[in-house]
Amino acid sequence: MSRLRIAQLANFVGPTSGGMRTAIEHLGQGYADAGAERIVITPGERDSVTETAAGTVIRLKAPKVGGGYRLITDPWKVIELLERFRPTTVEISDKSTLLPVARWARRNDVGAVLFSHERLDAMLSLRMGRQLGVAAGVGALYKLLSRTYDAVVVTSRFAAAEFDEVTTPLVRIPLGVDLDTFHPSLATPADDGVLKLVHAGRLSREKSPHLAVATAAELHRRGVPMRMDVYGSGPHLDELVAIAGAAPITFHGYVDGRRTLAKHLAEADIALSVCPGETFGLAVLEALAAGTPVVTADIGGARELVDASCGRWAPANPSALADAALALADLPGRRPAARRRAELYDWQTCTNRMLTLHTRLAQHRLAA
Repeated sequence: MSRLRIAQLANFVGPTSGGMRTAIEHLGQGYADAGAERIVITPGERDSVTETAAGTVIRLKAPKVGGGYRLITDPWKVIELLERFRPTTVEISDKSTLLPVARWARRNDVGAVLFSHERLDAMLSLRMGRQLGVAAGVGALYKLLSRTYDAVVVTSRFAAAEFDEVTTPLVRIPLGVDLDTFHPSLATPADDGVLKLVHAGRLSREKSPHLAVATAAELHRRGVPMRMDVYGSGPHLDELVAIAGAAPITFHGYVDGRRTLAKHLAEADIALSVCPGETFGLAVLEALAAGTPVVTADIGGARELVDASCGRWAPANPSALADAALALADLPGRRPAARRRAELYDWQTCTNRMLTLHTRLAQHRLAA
């Protein structure tokens, strides 16, 4: 068959949509390097088209829908672009608004991949602060998704659990991490008797920064010599400052530059990445790649990324997570073990598996 023509579509994108943005960029570069034609379509402040070495980047003017995020509300504009590009497959990182695009793909013999970057039931529960009424609505949506897409890519066992594996064409493909940018050689924690904690991520409820800050505050309450650096921006900064109280926790805001962030991660003794609803945990891998061991919640995709050599996990409450941090701080060989763990997840392996999936779906559609 002729070479792949892959369209990557992402919706609900904000200025700090780090994990999804990073995955799309690395996969897109890998597709282009493999000889595929590629476009990426995302929401933006205004319409724009940018030609890059990794393909065409198209931003469609889209309204803000809260927290700095933007959402394409007119999927027909996306379809018009796709009809001109004529993709062999589409890769969609959206579970609702772009459903008409997936239906268009099915009608036009174009392979359709849903890239499930989040668990809706977990995300909605964290945002709403309750689980009641979430499961029924999400379950109905997933029945629709399973009938619409040719394949659903999940990044962890936790992410897969929200789907009915009997009726949904699931493919589990873990993401990768930039092992060159995030490296232990960038810094070494100071040996001054102070436990240095770090948290990197969007300061929004669905990412559980409140739990990370409360864990650090609990360690301070116990009299543990510590300090914590928080990197990221978001709508709940005031709440987090209040939770921190008198604890030595510094909020640095958004870090512009992956290398700078990598250095900050490498400077810490322990990274707190404790969101119980995380489907994968790219921030966990970035910390591990920098040689920094990680404390996670005992549920969620992030838990699958650490083992006993480089991490600890506990129920999602400040007291239990503080205990886990203290146990991890005493673990011998934790920093080289963290790096070895991260080396199990590289972008080339992830890209190769995604390319295999795109090729299979394109060939199947042509043969149908």
